[in-house]
Amino acid sequence: MIPKFFIVYVLSISLLSCSLHRIDIQQGNLVTQDMLDQLQLKMPAHKVRFIMGTPLVMDTFHQNRWDYIYIIQPAYKKAQQRHITLLFDENQKLKKIEGNVKIGKRKLPKPSLPDEFDEEPIL
Repeated sequence: MIPKFFIVYVLSISLLSCSLHRIDIQQGNLVTQDMLDQLQLKMPAHKVRFIMGTPLVMDTFHQNRWDYIYIIQPAYKKAQQRHITLLFDENQKLKKIEGNVKIGKRKLPKPSLPDEFDEEPIL
């Protein structure tokens, strides 16, 4: 005969295993599209740092290169990595933007007007 405490133990372990919860793990610099849209070529390094924050990697031998790396591991999914590299010229002006995130200005849609406003307004 199986002891009762053993049955209770097995049932409690099986119930606990069903309720395991995994959390999303985020590491590095979160770089949003809004942040990238604010960047402009020939922008001074101090303005870039204000927009983007401190880079995750600043190479001692290549001080004109800043790397922003962001990794997210969603629960039960494959990890995603974003890598942005900013290159500066000798005057500390932004020269080039590289990475695996879309870079460029967002274009806002033109506002649509109701049909009654298609004509010139009378003032």
